[in-house]
Amino acid sequence: MLDTLIDRSCRCINLLIALALAVMVLMVFGNVVLRYAFNSGIAISEEVSRWLFVWITFLGAVVAIREHGHLGTDLLLVKLPPWMQRACLVVAHGLMLFCTWLLFSGALAQTRINLDVEAPVTGASVGIFYASGVVFAVASGLLLLLNLWRLLSGRVRNDQLLRASESEELAALHGVHPERAETRP
Repeated sequence: MLDTLIDRSCRCINLLIALALAVMVLMVFGNVVLRYAFNSGIAISEEVSRWLFVWITFLGAVVAIREHGHLGTDLLLVKLPPWMQRACLVVAHGLMLFCTWLLFSGALAQTRINLDVEAPVTGASVGIFYASGVVFAVASGLLLLLNLWRLLSGRVRNDQLLRASESEELAALHGVHPERAETRP
């Protein structure tokens, strides 16, 4: 049930990302056309596009955490015995949670500081810009805590969290990404 809720939330986040990307592309493209064709432009286009880009980045990072899609290397980890792999993964999750806490506290402080500051063109609160870090830190912190709990309780195998590979071709050979495997004559 929890996994279903998280998956649905990630699908909603993906839809928000797609919508924000579409708005961003339309605004930037429209602004380029207006500048070259009519020697004018939309003033809010740049500011809103910049804010949408930041939100897209942070929301996409939340989905990547859910899918274990962030960059990593397991060169040393795969050579360790399973109990040491688990210990390393626990330490890694602890470090990620610490970094998430640092990001949360910094983004929350910046959001509070800039809540009453108006953006130069739109007049919107600059706190909205920094709130993207708060949203990311809360969502990723919860996902990391869930992964850590599953790891410590034995509800997840080590290899389910080891998704890194040395190359795309090696990953395809080992079946990590079977959809990317090429058939050779």
